[in-house]
Amino acid sequence: MANQKNQKPGSNKPPSQWISVSPESTMEILSATEVDQLVALTGTEAYILFRQCALAVMNTGSTIDDTSEVLNLYANFEIKFIRQSRGIKLLLANAPPLAFVDGKMVKGIRKQLFSVLRDVLYVSNEIMQSSRFTFNSSEGITNVVFHILRNANLLKKSSQTPIAVCWGGHSIGRDEYKFTKEVGYQLGLREINIITGCGPGAMKGPMKGATIGHAKQHNREGRYIGITEPGIIAAESPNPIVNELVILPDIEKRLEAFVRTGHGIIVFPGGAGTAEEILYILGILLHPENIEIPFPLIFACSKDSEDYFKQIHEFIGVTLGPEAQSKYTIISDDPEQVARSLSTGAEAVFTYRKHHKDAFYFNWMLHLDLDLQTPFEPTHENMSKLDLSPNLPPHKLAAGLRRAFSGIVAGNVKEQGLNAIKQYGPYKIHGDPNILAPLDKLLSTFVKQGRMKIGSGTYNPCYEIMN
Repeated sequence: MANQKNQKPGSNKPPSQWISVSPESTMEILSATEVDQLVALTGTEAYILFRQCALAVMNTGSTIDDTSEVLNLYANFEIKFIRQSRGIKLLLANAPPLAFVDGKMVKGIRKQLFSVLRDVLYVSNEIMQSSRFTFNSSEGITNVVFHILRNANLLKKSSQTPIAVCWGGHSIGRDEYKFTKEVGYQLGLREINIITGCGPGAMKGPMKGATIGHAKQHNREGRYIGITEPGIIAAESPNPIVNELVILPDIEKRLEAFVRTGHGIIVFPGGAGTAEEILYILGILLHPENIEIPFPLIFACSKDSEDYFKQIHEFIGVTLGPEAQSKYTIISDDPEQVARSLSTGAEAVFTYRKHHKDAFYFNWMLHLDLDLQTPFEPTHENMSKLDLSPNLPPHKLAAGLRRAFSGIVAGNVKEQGLNAIKQYGPYKIHGDPNILAPLDKLLSTFVKQGRMKIGSGTYNPCYEIMN
């Protein structure tokens, strides 16, 4: 078996034989028990999950956003655990060529690969099989999110550097991508760190811009954090700028990880996934227990994309009301103002947390209802039973609408959703006409603007609005 370092230089293709990859950092030193646990993963559900996530991180730079297509393309990809006296190493075969340069795995991808292994192993062995954690209370789920992030060394106790969460679409135009980079550059100049969903488009742009801003400030400690989950990672492979990758078990815990670790959110134009994120944070900020807690939320766009947030603003006003519209600021064509607003808002967050003796690195005080934390399975039955009534409290309706968009994302790009649509046809979404009509209008706009999928092919909706 050929070792990675013995491969002869060549093109950007992986070696044809098996190659070995050894870990770095925290997984470099393992106990005999931990090594046994890793070897025992082979053939289990956790192994299948790890293989899928490992394939995704090695497929960075791909323009495919269909999980099933990625898995079919690399159906022969194999990965094995090899026990060594000093720990563990991986053996890979038929891996994506994007992960290699002259037959050697790119260092950043190798780091991400073992970040995946760290998180999958920790969640499988230390969370799911432990009686220490509960999933039937809001506090219990938040505790799970905290432990996963702490195990990944994401929480820096002594740091008071603001972290900006940047949300937006993976399928955006060139001008919109350029705007996200300009905002990231302004954030970097202010030495603000970045968290995104770690994929392409509006997730990559802010990180890329921030690297230049940080470099100008001679800041070599810039953090480019990618937070993802197994259902989406193959469709949104981590971009190469991510230097801290964390895999959460599901979309709900992923979203909670964003709001617990960030000090403010910037939203760029996107599609169904971005709408899901907007409704998620509004469901939190509209909750009566969170009214006094400062948390900056900024919708940012270029001049040419103003219509996008006009449509979002109109949809929020019609469905959730003026109070929901008051929870965010829309800034157009002014990257500096976006960064200044985030910086000022983050200062207010730090002041509030200091006054209330809350941690700077984890937002314990923010209240989340269980309906925002409980994993939503996007089956046809669950999608048809969504409670979308204008009589609900705004934060409850926001949570219901969030689930509708979560199901659409699953039907667009996630393996489970893609298979369900193929077998049973489009999801059927029912509800009050006063909610469904603006929902249908917004989704139709996303389709017309090409915001649902990467590429120029015809989009076949995975949903029907039963208005």
